[in-house]
Amino acid sequence: MNAVIIAVVVMLGLAVARVHVVLALLIGAIVGGLVGGLGIGGAFAAFQDGIGNGASIALNYALLGAFALAVANAGLPRLLAESIINRIDADNAENNEQTKEKAVAVAKWLTVAGLLLMAVMSQNLVPVHIAFIPLIVPPLLSVLNKMQVDRRLITCVLTFGLVTTYFFIPVGFGNIYMNDILRSNIVDAGMPEANNVSVMQAMAIPALGMLTGVLFAVFVSYRKKRTYQEIPISKDAAKAVEISRYRITISIVALIATFGVQIVLQYLDSDADSLLAGALAGLVIMLAFGGVEWKQSDDIYTEGMRMMALIGFIMITAQGFASVMAATGHVETLVESTAAAFDGNRALASLAMLLVGLIVTMGIGSSFSTLPIISTIYVPLCISLGFSPLATVALVGTAGALGDAGSPASDSTLGPTSGLNVDGQHDHIRDSVIPTFLHFNIPLIAFGWAATMLL
Repeated sequence: MNAVIIAVVVMLGLAVARVHVVLALLIGAIVGGLVGGLGIGGAFAAFQDGIGNGASIALNYALLGAFALAVANAGLPRLLAESIINRIDADNAENNEQTKEKAVAVAKWLTVAGLLLMAVMSQNLVPVHIAFIPLIVPPLLSVLNKMQVDRRLITCVLTFGLVTTYFFIPVGFGNIYMNDILRSNIVDAGMPEANNVSVMQAMAIPALGMLTGVLFAVFVSYRKKRTYQEIPISKDAAKAVEISRYRITISIVALIATFGVQIVLQYLDSDADSLLAGALAGLVIMLAFGGVEWKQSDDIYTEGMRMMALIGFIMITAQGFASVMAATGHVETLVESTAAAFDGNRALASLAMLLVGLIVTMGIGSSFSTLPIISTIYVPLCISLGFSPLATVALVGTAGALGDAGSPASDSTLGPTSGLNVDGQHDHIRDSVIPTFLHFNIPLIAFGWAATMLL
């Protein structure tokens, strides 16, 4: 039996049974290592090697969390929440019953659109990734409760913005995924022609699949009202932030500088980590020009890092899981046996490779970590099957992204849960993992397969 499949099934089963995801990943990795013949010592050794490789992830998450909380301390999240609440209250006071419902509907769609825009910008313009969610979403929960918005709808919108952006827009996290990892690994695996391929063009059809999924979630699955109790959230989540126009201005300047540093470093083709450098530039500006008060800076930065600590730790543990799976050699076995079973049939082989990518990413929880594992095997197979460079990029890129939405260990599901569950009314598995799995992985498989056949 294949160690990768068993490990992923064990991990997912434990997560659904409400075992903490870190423990589920560890147990799944050990089981997979034992099935793969590593032995208990070998499994732990491979797991520890993977954790070591996750050090850069921890640093990125720590700085992004600190930068996000520094921006929040200027009052931007509170200003947004209060403006929406004030608009709803004003509409309710001035309008009759017939127009109140229309006003609430307008406020609902403005809120949804605003959260979508933030999720998109969190990957590039304001590269704080999921760090904005626990700052922006908790103050909005009372607003969402008043409008009776199904939180699963918000989860799908946030996950759509987080995932689709990094595999379709080549800036920030998208530049890392599309160019530094996807294109680079395909070239290294034996297809130098990929250097001349537009990754954005290759991933356009899969992106349409994600769009189809989010539209179905918003207008079909979760369009009905859902009632939540008005439960006071914790003091930390509800902490009032003083709004300062000067500090808001500085934070906007810091955000622009963060984006600018990324673009400049990418243009210069520098080996520097453009995302890390951008976050550091934003932090320096916030501190140097008073966006954060000097006497409070240490507490704010420490709290920001702490805010992202759990998610960062889960991602590091996922790196350990990935290391064990790679050490077993069963990823290669799974791919090769799957491809051999279809004996040159490109349509079936493409579908099989996408499904294998789904299984691997569901277990690892990170498409960024999945790509290096699968690309070394997929690219030679694509060449032997006669896929074009454009189709190969679409296939490998989609296979890597599959499972990011819907994995218990993915930051794309952990992030929405961190903001929506501060009052204990949003279950990670049932309200984040399962909805995003159904609405995004199914259309992504279909559109990803179509891309490999058409390109």
